[in-house]
Amino acid sequence: MRFFFILACSLLSLALRAQILSPREQSRVIDEILQERLDNLLPTLMDRSGMDMWVIISREYNEDPVLKTMLPSTWLSARRTTMLVFYRDATKKSIDKLAIARYNVGDAIKASWDMQKFPDQWEALVDIIKTRNPKKIGINTSANFGHADGIDHTHYEMLMKKLPADLKSKVVSAEPLAVAWLETRTEREMQIYPQLVDITHAIIEEGFSEKVITPGITTTDDLVWWFRKKITGLGLDTWFHPSVSVQRNDPESFEHLRSFSNRPKDDLIRPGDLLHVDIGITYLRLNTDVQQHAYVRRPGETTLPESLRKAMINANRLQDILTTQFKEGKTGNQVLLSALDQAKREGISATIYTHPLGLHGHAAGPTIGLWDQQGGVPGSGDYPIYPRTAYSIELNAATDIPEWKKSIRIMLEEDGYFDGQGFRYISGRQKEIYLIPRVQVHISGS
Repeated sequence: MRFFFILACSLLSLALRAQILSPREQSRVIDEILQERLDNLLPTLMDRSGMDMWVIISREYNEDPVLKTMLPSTWLSARRTTMLVFYRDATKKSIDKLAIARYNVGDAIKASWDMQKFPDQWEALVDIIKTRNPKKIGINTSANFGHADGIDHTHYEMLMKKLPADLKSKVVSAEPLAVAWLETRTEREMQIYPQLVDITHAIIEEGFSEKVITPGITTTDDLVWWFRKKITGLGLDTWFHPSVSVQRNDPESFEHLRSFSNRPKDDLIRPGDLLHVDIGITYLRLNTDVQQHAYVRRPGETTLPESLRKAMINANRLQDILTTQFKEGKTGNQVLLSALDQAKREGISATIYTHPLGLHGHAAGPTIGLWDQQGGVPGSGDYPIYPRTAYSIELNAATDIPEWKKSIRIMLEEDGYFDGQGFRYISGRQKEIYLIPRVQVHISGS
C-alpha cells in the first residue's frame, strides 16, 4: 500500500508541474490580463472614484507598489524615473494611457515624451497635465494603505515644485483609485485563481503525509524547507517564508506570540502532534494564503481524536459566521464586530484577522481584524467591502481538549471571493484534519 501511496504522490507532483505554465507562457498571460485591466477595468474605477487623472511616478529599484502591477511581464523594475499618466474623459468615454518615456511601457501605455520640445522629463509631464486640464490630479499618497502610498518624498517635492499654482491646487490623494485597482479582480483572473488555490492545497496535502514526515525524525524546520523547496521546484514563487508549528499534549498553552515569534525553530515531530502550516504561492501575479492542520497518529489510532474533530467543527463554524457577514458597503470593522458578536453568542472563543488578497498577499482593501486588534482597526478597517474582491479568511477558534488539560486553537486560512451577491471559497476549504500516516485500506485474502 505504501508503494501505491508514493506512486500517487509522484503522479500528483507531475500533475502539478503540468498545470504550471512555462515562464514564456506566464509572460504572455500576465500581459494579456494587464491589457484587459488597463483597457476595461481602469476606466470604470476612475469613474467610480471621481478621479479623471492619475499620475504615477516611480524610481528604479524603489518602485511604487501600484506601478509594479502595471509594468509588462518582462520589466522586472521601473526604468530610471518612470512616469505614467492616465486621463479619463468621462464625456467622451475615452482614456489616455501615457508614459513620459522614450519607449512604450508594454503594448497598452504609449510613449508620450517629445524630447525635442521638452528635453526635461518633468516639463513634459507638466505639459501633458496642462493640456488635459483635469479636475483632479490623483497621486499615490495614503495614510491607511502602504500599497497606495508609493510616491517617494523626492518625487513628491519635485512634482509640487514643477506644477503651477492652478494645477497644484488640484492634487489629491489617489487612495480610492489605487486601492480599487489593486483589490478588484477581473473575470479572467477569477478563472485562473482556482488553479492557484488547488496547487497550494495539493502542496500542503503532500507535505502533510508520510511521504515527507517520519515521526521522531522529521522536524518542523525540515518541513518548512520542504515546502519552500517544493514551491520553488515547481517554478512558483512564495511571497513569505512558510511556517510550521505544533500543538501537543504538554503543559504549554498555545498563544500567538509562541506561534509567530517564540516558536521552537527545529521542533521534532512526534506521534500525537497537531501540526499547522501557513504557506502562500505567487503565480501569474496573483497570490494565495492558506493555513491547514494535520494530526500525527499514535500507534493503534485509526481515527482523529474526537476532541480534535470537534475543535475543527468549531473553527469551520467560525468561518461560516464570518463569511455570512460579507455585504457590499459594510466596512471591515463592521464585519469583524458582527462576526465576533455572533461567535460569542454561539459560545465560540474566536479571533479573526482576515485580509484582502490578490496582487499582494496582505493586499489593499478592508482589514477585518488583526490578531492583536479585535476591537477594530482604525483606517484600513473603515474601508468598505466592494464586489469582485478576494480575501484570505484567516482566523482561529479555541477549544478545550480535556485529555490535554488545555485549550488548543484551530488556525485556518482559506481563500475566497465576494462577487457582490455572496461569498464563496475559490476552491474549497479544509473540513477534515489530515491524518499522518493516512489510514490505508488493507484487502484481506480470506
